Amino acid sequence: MEEKEQLMSQGPEEVVETYRQPVPGEVVERYSRPLPGRMTPPPPAERRKKRRTGLWIFLICLTVAVGIGAGLWIWDIFFADDPKDPFEYDYDFGWEEDASASQEITIPTYPTGEGVVLEVETDHGPELTAQEIYQRVNPSVVTVLAQLDGSVSVGTGVIFRSDGYILTNHHVLAGGRDCSITLDTGQSYEARYVAGDERNDLAVLKVELTGLPAATFGDSDQLAVGDRVYAIGNPLGVELRGTLTDGIVSAINRDVWVDGRTMTLIQTNAALNSGNSGGPLINAYGQVVGINTIKMSSSYSNIEGLGFAIPSASIRRLVNDLLTYGEVQPEPTFGVTVNQLGTWLEEDLRGIQVIDVTAGSAADLAGIRTGDFILSAAGTPVNSSQDLLRVRRGLYVGDQVTMEIWRDGQRLEVTLELNDAAS
Repeated sequence: MEEKEQLMSQGPEEVVETYRQPVPGEVVERYSRPLPGRMTPPPPAERRKKRRTGLWIFLICLTVAVGIGAGLWIWDIFFADDPKDPFEYDYDFGWEEDASASQEITIPTYPTGEGVVLEVETDHGPELTAQEIYQRVNPSVVTVLAQLDGSVSVGTGVIFRSDGYILTNHHVLAGGRDCSITLDTGQSYEARYVAGDERNDLAVLKVELTGLPAATFGDSDQLAVGDRVYAIGNPLGVELRGTLTDGIVSAINRDVWVDGRTMTLIQTNAALNSGNSGGPLINAYGQVVGINTIKMSSSYSNIEGLGFAIPSASIRRLVNDLLTYGEVQPEPTFGVTVNQLGTWLEEDLRGIQVIDVTAGSAADLAGIRTGDFILSAAGTPVNSSQDLLRVRRGLYVGDQVTMEIWRDGQRLEVTLELNDAAS
Protein backbone atom coordinates (compact mmCIF):
# COMPACT_ATOMS: atom_id res chain seq x y z
CA MET A 1 0.00 0.00 0.00
CA GLU A 2 2.84 2.41 0.74
CA GLU A 3 4.20 1.90 -2.79
CA LYS A 4 0.75 2.54 -4.24
CA GLU A 5 0.30 5.71 -2.18
CA GLN A 6 3.64 6.97 -3.44
CA LEU A 7 2.59 6.23 -7.01
CA MET A 8 -0.75 7.96 -6.50
CA SER A 9 1.07 11.03 -5.21
CA GLN A 10 2.94 11.21 -8.50
CA GLY A 11 0.06 12.71 -10.47
CA PRO A 12 1.78 12.69 -13.89
CA GLU A 13 2.39 8.92 -13.62
CA GLU A 14 -1.34 8.06 -13.61
CA VAL A 15 -2.75 6.82 -16.87
CA VAL A 16 -5.73 9.14 -16.61
CA GLU A 17 -6.08 12.81 -17.23
CA THR A 18 -5.44 15.02 -14.20
CA TYR A 19 -7.82 17.79 -13.20
CA ARG A 20 -6.29 20.79 -11.47
CA GLN A 21 -8.45 23.59 -10.18
CA PRO A 22 -7.34 26.97 -11.57
CA VAL A 23 -6.24 29.79 -9.31
CA PRO A 24 -9.36 31.75 -8.29
CA GLY A 25 -9.78 34.99 -10.15
CA GLU A 26 -12.36 37.04 -11.95
CA VAL A 27 -12.95 36.08 -15.54
CA VAL A 28 -14.10 39.45 -16.79
CA GLU A 29 -12.51 41.88 -19.19
CA ARG A 30 -11.15 45.11 -17.79
CA TYR A 31 -12.50 48.40 -18.99
CA SER A 32 -10.20 51.46 -18.78
CA ARG A 33 -11.93 54.82 -18.88
CA PRO A 34 -10.06 57.58 -20.75
CA LEU A 35 -8.68 60.55 -18.84
CA PRO A 36 -11.01 63.56 -18.49
CA GLY A 37 -10.78 66.00 -21.34
CA ARG A 38 -12.06 66.49 -24.84
CA MET A 39 -10.41 64.64 -27.70
CA THR A 40 -10.22 66.55 -30.97
CA PRO A 41 -11.19 64.34 -33.94
CA PRO A 42 -8.67 64.13 -36.82
CA PRO A 43 -9.40 65.88 -40.09
CA PRO A 44 -11.73 63.93 -42.46
CA ALA A 45 -8.98 63.23 -45.04
CA GLU A 46 -6.67 61.73 -42.42
CA ARG A 47 -9.47 59.50 -41.11
CA ARG A 48 -10.15 58.14 -44.61
CA LYS A 49 -6.47 57.40 -45.13
CA LYS A 50 -6.21 55.43 -41.88
CA ARG A 51 -9.31 53.43 -42.72
CA ARG A 52 -7.95 52.45 -46.14
CA THR A 53 -4.58 51.48 -44.65
CA GLY A 54 -6.29 49.27 -42.06
CA LEU A 55 -8.42 47.60 -44.72
CA TRP A 56 -5.38 46.72 -46.85
CA ILE A 57 -3.55 45.28 -43.84
CA PHE A 58 -6.60 43.15 -42.98
CA LEU A 59 -6.92 41.79 -46.55
CA ILE A 60 -3.21 40.94 -46.75
CA CYS A 61 -3.30 39.10 -43.41
CA LEU A 62 -6.44 37.19 -44.42
CA THR A 63 -4.84 36.11 -47.71
CA VAL A 64 -1.69 34.89 -45.98
CA ALA A 65 -3.66 32.95 -43.36
CA VAL A 66 -5.84 31.24 -45.97
CA GLY A 67 -2.77 30.34 -48.04
CA ILE A 68 -0.96 28.80 -45.09
CA GLY A 69 -4.03 26.82 -44.04
CA ALA A 70 -4.60 25.48 -47.56
CA GLY A 71 -0.94 24.53 -47.89
CA LEU A 72 -0.95 22.57 -44.64
CA TRP A 73 -4.16 20.80 -45.63
CA ILE A 74 -2.73 19.76 -49.03
CA TRP A 75 0.52 18.59 -47.42
CA ASP A 76 -1.38 16.51 -44.84
CA ILE A 77 -3.42 14.81 -47.57
CA PHE A 78 -0.88 14.17 -50.31
CA PHE A 79 2.64 14.44 -48.89
CA ALA A 80 2.54 13.42 -45.21
CA ASP A 81 3.90 10.04 -44.11
CA ASP A 82 0.37 9.05 -43.05
CA PRO A 83 -1.87 10.95 -45.51
CA LYS A 84 -5.46 11.56 -44.50
CA ASP A 85 -8.50 11.06 -46.68
CA PRO A 86 -10.27 14.44 -46.57
CA PHE A 87 -13.63 12.70 -46.90
CA GLU A 88 -13.02 10.03 -44.26
CA TYR A 89 -14.32 10.51 -40.73
CA ASP A 90 -11.60 10.01 -38.15
CA TYR A 91 -13.81 8.70 -35.37
CA ASP A 92 -12.62 6.21 -32.81
CA PHE A 93 -14.30 4.10 -30.17
CA GLY A 94 -12.02 3.39 -27.25
CA TRP A 95 -10.98 3.87 -23.68
CA GLU A 96 -8.39 6.19 -22.25
CA GLU A 97 -6.45 3.46 -20.43
CA ASP A 98 -5.73 1.44 -23.58
CA ALA A 99 -1.94 1.78 -23.23
CA SER A 100 -1.90 -1.42 -21.17
CA ALA A 101 -5.04 -3.10 -22.52
CA SER A 102 -3.17 -6.05 -24.02
CA GLN A 103 -0.97 -6.75 -20.99
CA GLU A 104 -1.43 -9.73 -18.71
CA ILE A 105 -3.22 -9.31 -15.39
CA THR A 106 -1.08 -10.66 -12.54
CA ILE A 107 -3.19 -9.46 -9.61
CA PRO A 108 -3.43 -12.09 -6.82
CA THR A 109 -6.41 -14.33 -7.59
CA TYR A 110 -9.53 -15.57 -5.85
CA PRO A 111 -11.03 -18.97 -6.76
CA THR A 112 -13.99 -19.43 -9.10
CA GLY A 113 -16.72 -22.07 -8.79
CA GLU A 114 -17.87 -20.89 -5.37
CA GLY A 115 -21.54 -21.16 -6.31
CA VAL A 116 -22.18 -17.41 -6.47
CA VAL A 117 -24.10 -15.68 -9.26
CA LEU A 118 -25.05 -12.21 -10.42
CA GLU A 119 -28.81 -11.79 -10.36
CA VAL A 120 -30.82 -9.51 -12.66
CA GLU A 121 -34.33 -8.48 -11.64
CA THR A 122 -37.11 -8.15 -14.21
CA ASP A 123 -39.45 -6.19 -11.92
CA HIS A 124 -38.95 -2.69 -10.61
CA GLY A 125 -40.56 -0.22 -8.26
CA PRO A 126 -41.63 3.38 -8.87
CA GLU A 127 -39.46 5.94 -10.62
CA LEU A 128 -37.00 7.76 -8.38
CA THR A 129 -35.60 11.26 -8.39
CA ALA A 130 -31.96 11.86 -9.24
CA GLN A 131 -31.25 12.50 -5.56
CA GLU A 132 -32.89 9.22 -4.53
CA ILE A 133 -30.98 7.30 -7.19
CA TYR A 134 -27.66 8.74 -6.05
CA GLN A 135 -28.37 7.95 -2.41
CA ARG A 136 -29.34 4.39 -3.31
CA VAL A 137 -26.58 3.47 -5.79
CA ASN A 138 -23.54 5.54 -4.85
CA PRO A 139 -22.68 3.43 -1.75
CA SER A 140 -22.36 0.47 -4.17
CA VAL A 141 -19.88 2.30 -6.43
CA VAL A 142 -16.16 1.92 -5.71
CA THR A 143 -12.95 3.41 -7.02
CA VAL A 144 -10.69 0.76 -8.58
CA LEU A 145 -6.92 1.30 -8.47
CA ALA A 146 -4.75 -1.15 -10.40
CA GLN A 147 -1.00 -0.84 -9.90
CA LEU A 148 0.89 -1.10 -13.18
CA ASP A 149 4.62 -0.91 -13.84
CA GLY A 150 5.40 2.63 -12.71
CA SER A 151 1.85 4.00 -12.82
CA VAL A 152 -1.68 3.43 -11.56
CA SER A 153 -4.82 2.75 -13.61
CA VAL A 154 -7.93 4.38 -12.15
CA GLY A 155 -11.44 3.18 -12.90
CA THR A 156 -14.82 2.50 -11.32
CA GLY A 157 -16.51 -0.67 -10.09
CA VAL A 158 -19.92 -1.82 -8.85
CA ILE A 159 -20.56 -4.07 -5.85
CA PHE A 160 -23.04 -6.71 -7.02
CA ARG A 161 -22.93 -9.01 -3.99
CA SER A 162 -22.83 -8.02 -0.33
CA ASP A 163 -20.07 -10.57 0.34
CA GLY A 164 -17.53 -8.53 -1.63
CA TYR A 165 -17.90 -9.30 -5.36
CA ILE A 166 -17.27 -6.29 -7.59
CA LEU A 167 -17.74 -5.84 -11.34
CA THR A 168 -15.56 -3.55 -13.46
CA ASN A 169 -14.04 -3.30 -16.95
CA HIS A 170 -11.24 -5.64 -18.01
CA HIS A 171 -9.25 -2.77 -19.50
CA VAL A 172 -9.11 -1.02 -16.10
CA LEU A 173 -7.14 -3.98 -14.73
CA ALA A 174 -5.12 -4.83 -17.85
CA GLY A 175 -1.42 -4.96 -17.00
CA GLY A 176 -2.16 -4.77 -13.29
CA ARG A 177 -0.07 -6.61 -10.68
CA ASP A 178 -1.88 -5.36 -7.58
CA CYS A 179 -5.32 -3.88 -6.97
CA SER A 180 -7.30 -2.05 -4.31
CA ILE A 181 -10.78 -0.58 -4.11
CA THR A 182 -12.02 2.45 -2.21
CA LEU A 183 -15.57 2.62 -0.88
CA ASP A 184 -17.64 5.79 -0.94
CA THR A 185 -16.76 6.12 2.77
CA GLY A 186 -13.10 6.58 1.82
CA GLN A 187 -11.95 3.23 3.24
CA SER A 188 -9.59 1.23 1.00
CA TYR A 189 -9.12 -2.54 0.80
CA GLU A 190 -6.98 -4.96 -1.15
CA ALA A 191 -8.87 -6.69 -3.97
CA ARG A 192 -8.19 -10.04 -5.59
CA TYR A 193 -8.84 -10.96 -9.20
CA VAL A 194 -11.55 -13.58 -9.79
CA ALA A 195 -11.74 -13.71 -13.59
CA GLY A 196 -12.13 -11.50 -16.64
CA ASP A 197 -12.80 -11.46 -20.35
CA GLU A 198 -10.93 -9.04 -22.59
CA ARG A 199 -13.23 -9.47 -25.59
CA ASN A 200 -16.33 -8.43 -23.65
CA ASP A 201 -14.38 -6.02 -21.39
CA LEU A 202 -15.63 -7.37 -18.08
CA ALA A 203 -13.77 -8.45 -14.94
CA VAL A 204 -14.72 -9.55 -11.43
CA LEU A 205 -12.88 -8.62 -8.22
CA LYS A 206 -13.29 -9.89 -4.66
CA VAL A 207 -12.65 -8.22 -1.32
CA GLU A 208 -12.76 -10.04 2.02
CA LEU A 209 -15.73 -8.12 3.42
CA THR A 210 -19.37 -8.87 4.21
CA GLY A 211 -22.42 -6.69 4.62
CA LEU A 212 -21.48 -4.41 1.72
CA PRO A 213 -24.22 -2.37 -0.01
CA ALA A 214 -24.82 -4.30 -3.24
CA ALA A 215 -26.43 -2.63 -6.24
CA THR A 216 -29.59 -4.04 -7.78
CA PHE A 217 -29.25 -5.04 -11.43
CA GLY A 218 -32.25 -4.51 -13.71
CA ASP A 219 -33.17 -5.88 -17.14
CA SER A 220 -31.66 -3.80 -19.96
CA ASP A 221 -34.02 -5.50 -22.43
CA GLN A 222 -36.78 -3.34 -20.97
CA LEU A 223 -35.03 -0.11 -21.95
CA ALA A 224 -36.40 2.05 -24.76
CA VAL A 225 -34.83 4.93 -26.63
CA GLY A 226 -35.51 8.12 -24.70
CA ASP A 227 -35.55 6.52 -21.23
CA ARG A 228 -33.78 8.52 -18.54
CA VAL A 229 -30.48 7.02 -17.34
CA TYR A 230 -27.74 8.03 -14.91
CA ALA A 231 -24.03 7.29 -14.53
CA ILE A 232 -21.89 7.36 -11.39
CA GLY A 233 -18.11 7.15 -11.54
CA ASN A 234 -14.73 8.78 -11.16
CA PRO A 235 -14.24 10.99 -14.23
CA LEU A 236 -10.59 12.00 -14.71
CA GLY A 237 -9.41 10.10 -11.64
CA VAL A 238 -9.85 10.01 -7.88
CA GLU A 239 -10.30 13.73 -7.30
CA LEU A 240 -13.82 13.77 -8.77
CA ARG A 241 -14.98 10.36 -7.54
CA GLY A 242 -18.66 9.80 -6.97
CA THR A 243 -19.72 12.10 -9.81
CA LEU A 244 -23.32 11.75 -11.02
CA THR A 245 -24.25 12.54 -14.62
CA ASP A 246 -27.53 12.00 -16.42
CA GLY A 247 -28.92 11.64 -19.90
CA ILE A 248 -31.14 9.40 -21.98
CA VAL A 249 -30.85 6.12 -23.85
CA SER A 250 -29.83 7.20 -27.35
CA ALA A 251 -29.91 3.72 -28.92
CA ILE A 252 -30.16 0.09 -27.87
CA ASN A 253 -28.36 -2.93 -29.33
CA ARG A 254 -25.87 -0.64 -31.07
CA ASP A 255 -23.16 -2.70 -32.79
CA VAL A 256 -19.84 -0.91 -32.28
CA TRP A 257 -16.50 -1.96 -33.78
CA VAL A 258 -13.90 -1.80 -30.97
CA ASP A 259 -10.28 -2.94 -31.35
CA GLY A 260 -11.02 -5.61 -33.95
CA ARG A 261 -14.29 -6.99 -32.60
CA THR A 262 -17.96 -6.03 -32.52
CA MET A 263 -19.63 -5.18 -29.21
CA THR A 264 -23.42 -4.79 -28.88
CA LEU A 265 -23.92 -1.88 -26.50
CA ILE A 266 -26.33 0.68 -25.08
CA GLN A 267 -25.69 4.18 -26.44
CA THR A 268 -26.26 7.12 -24.09
CA ASN A 269 -25.61 10.85 -23.97
CA ALA A 270 -24.85 10.77 -20.23
CA ALA A 271 -21.39 12.27 -19.82
CA LEU A 272 -18.65 9.61 -19.60
CA ASN A 273 -14.94 10.32 -19.26
CA SER A 274 -11.73 8.53 -18.43
CA GLY A 275 -12.22 7.04 -14.98
CA ASN A 276 -15.92 6.26 -15.56
CA SER A 277 -14.88 2.90 -17.01
CA GLY A 278 -16.51 0.04 -15.11
CA GLY A 279 -19.11 2.26 -13.46
CA PRO A 280 -22.88 1.72 -13.53
CA LEU A 281 -25.43 2.96 -16.03
CA ILE A 282 -28.62 3.25 -13.98
CA ASN A 283 -32.27 3.34 -15.03
CA ALA A 284 -34.98 5.57 -13.59
CA TYR A 285 -35.78 2.97 -10.93
CA GLY A 286 -32.31 2.89 -9.40
CA GLN A 287 -31.30 -0.39 -11.07
CA VAL A 288 -27.97 -0.97 -12.83
CA VAL A 289 -28.77 -1.75 -16.48
CA GLY A 290 -25.27 -1.45 -17.92
CA ILE A 291 -21.54 -1.12 -17.23
CA ASN A 292 -20.01 1.96 -18.84
CA THR A 293 -17.11 1.02 -21.09
CA ILE A 294 -16.25 3.42 -23.93
CA LYS A 295 -16.92 6.81 -25.45
CA MET A 296 -16.59 8.04 -29.01
CA SER A 297 -13.67 10.34 -29.74
CA SER A 298 -12.04 12.04 -32.71
CA SER A 299 -8.58 13.51 -33.28
CA TYR A 300 -10.04 16.33 -35.39
CA SER A 301 -13.08 17.52 -33.44
CA ASN A 302 -14.68 17.50 -30.02
CA ILE A 303 -17.38 14.84 -29.64
CA GLU A 304 -19.78 14.95 -26.73
CA GLY A 305 -22.77 12.85 -25.73
CA LEU A 306 -21.70 9.57 -27.33
CA GLY A 307 -21.03 7.05 -24.57
CA PHE A 308 -21.62 3.30 -24.51
CA ALA A 309 -22.38 0.68 -21.87
CA ILE A 310 -22.47 -3.12 -21.81
CA PRO A 311 -26.14 -4.13 -21.29
CA SER A 312 -27.07 -6.08 -18.17
CA ALA A 313 -28.88 -8.68 -20.31
CA SER A 314 -25.47 -9.68 -21.69
CA ILE A 315 -23.62 -9.11 -18.42
CA ARG A 316 -25.65 -11.72 -16.53
CA ARG A 317 -24.51 -14.60 -18.73
CA LEU A 318 -20.93 -13.37 -19.10
CA VAL A 319 -20.34 -12.71 -15.40
CA ASN A 320 -21.95 -15.97 -14.29
CA ASP A 321 -19.68 -17.84 -16.70
CA LEU A 322 -16.68 -16.05 -15.19
CA LEU A 323 -17.82 -16.86 -11.65
CA THR A 324 -18.47 -20.53 -12.47
CA TYR A 325 -15.84 -21.48 -15.04
CA GLY A 326 -13.29 -18.67 -14.84
CA GLU A 327 -13.90 -17.87 -18.52
CA VAL A 328 -16.78 -17.08 -20.86
CA GLN A 329 -18.34 -20.12 -22.48
CA PRO A 330 -19.13 -20.00 -26.23
CA GLU A 331 -22.61 -18.70 -27.04
CA PRO A 332 -24.45 -20.78 -29.63
CA THR A 333 -25.98 -19.61 -32.88
CA PHE A 334 -29.35 -20.60 -34.30
CA GLY A 335 -28.32 -19.95 -37.89
CA VAL A 336 -31.28 -17.78 -38.86
CA THR A 337 -31.63 -14.14 -39.83
CA VAL A 338 -35.04 -12.74 -38.90
CA ASN A 339 -37.00 -9.51 -39.17
CA GLN A 340 -36.68 -7.20 -36.22
CA LEU A 341 -40.41 -7.01 -35.47
CA GLY A 342 -43.09 -9.69 -35.53
CA THR A 343 -45.99 -10.05 -37.97
CA TRP A 344 -49.63 -10.75 -37.12
CA LEU A 345 -50.50 -14.07 -38.77
CA GLU A 346 -53.96 -14.47 -37.25
CA GLU A 347 -56.04 -12.43 -34.85
CA ASP A 348 -54.19 -13.76 -31.80
CA LEU A 349 -51.06 -15.20 -33.41
CA ARG A 350 -47.79 -13.39 -34.05
CA GLY A 351 -44.31 -14.47 -35.16
CA ILE A 352 -41.08 -13.19 -36.70
CA GLN A 353 -40.27 -14.08 -40.28
CA VAL A 354 -37.10 -15.92 -41.23
CA ILE A 355 -35.38 -14.07 -44.08
CA ASP A 356 -32.26 -16.24 -44.34
CA VAL A 357 -31.00 -19.62 -43.10
CA THR A 358 -27.27 -20.38 -42.85
CA ALA A 359 -26.34 -23.57 -44.66
CA GLY A 360 -25.29 -26.34 -42.27
CA SER A 361 -26.51 -24.46 -39.19
CA ALA A 362 -28.73 -25.84 -36.44
CA ALA A 363 -31.78 -24.23 -38.04
CA ASP A 364 -30.92 -25.65 -41.46
CA LEU A 365 -30.43 -29.16 -40.09
CA ALA A 366 -33.74 -28.89 -38.19
CA GLY A 367 -35.60 -28.07 -41.41
CA ILE A 368 -36.34 -24.36 -40.93
CA ARG A 369 -36.74 -22.56 -44.27
CA THR A 370 -36.63 -18.99 -45.50
CA GLY A 371 -40.15 -17.55 -45.24
CA ASP A 372 -41.09 -19.50 -42.12
CA PHE A 373 -42.36 -17.62 -39.07
CA ILE A 374 -40.96 -18.45 -35.63
CA LEU A 375 -43.79 -18.40 -33.07
CA SER A 376 -41.87 -19.51 -29.97
CA ALA A 377 -38.49 -20.77 -28.83
CA ALA A 378 -37.89 -22.88 -25.72
CA GLY A 379 -41.55 -22.33 -24.83
CA THR A 380 -41.21 -18.52 -24.91
CA PRO A 381 -43.39 -16.54 -27.36
CA VAL A 382 -41.28 -14.69 -29.95
CA ASN A 383 -42.67 -11.32 -31.03
CA SER A 384 -39.38 -9.67 -31.99
CA SER A 385 -35.75 -10.45 -32.70
CA GLN A 386 -34.99 -9.26 -29.17
CA ASP A 387 -37.14 -12.07 -27.77
CA LEU A 388 -35.17 -14.64 -29.80
CA LEU A 389 -31.86 -13.13 -28.65
CA ARG A 390 -33.00 -13.29 -25.03
CA VAL A 391 -33.68 -17.03 -25.38
CA ARG A 392 -30.30 -17.61 -27.01
CA ARG A 393 -28.43 -15.89 -24.18
CA GLY A 394 -29.52 -18.64 -21.80
CA LEU A 395 -28.28 -21.50 -24.00
CA TYR A 396 -24.91 -23.14 -24.59
CA VAL A 397 -23.29 -25.10 -27.39
CA GLY A 398 -24.59 -28.68 -27.14
CA ASP A 399 -28.03 -27.70 -25.84
CA GLN A 400 -31.27 -28.55 -27.61
CA VAL A 401 -34.03 -26.01 -28.14
CA THR A 402 -37.53 -26.55 -29.46
CA MET A 403 -39.06 -23.99 -31.81
CA GLU A 404 -42.63 -23.69 -33.03
CA ILE A 405 -42.89 -22.33 -36.55
CA TRP A 406 -45.66 -21.28 -38.93
CA ARG A 407 -45.47 -22.44 -42.54
CA ASP A 408 -48.21 -22.09 -45.13
CA GLY A 409 -50.90 -21.78 -42.48
CA GLN A 410 -49.73 -24.74 -40.43
CA ARG A 411 -47.91 -24.97 -37.10
CA LEU A 412 -44.83 -27.14 -36.98
CA GLU A 413 -42.45 -28.04 -34.14
CA VAL A 414 -38.74 -28.53 -34.73
CA THR A 415 -35.77 -29.22 -32.45
CA LEU A 416 -32.43 -27.50 -32.98
CA GLU A 417 -29.15 -29.10 -31.93
CA LEU A 418 -26.96 -26.13 -31.04
CA ASN A 419 -23.65 -27.32 -32.44
CA ASP A 420 -21.98 -24.06 -33.44
CA ALA A 421 -20.74 -21.07 -31.48
CA ALA A 422 -21.54 -17.48 -32.44
CA SER A 423 -18.50 -15.59 -33.68
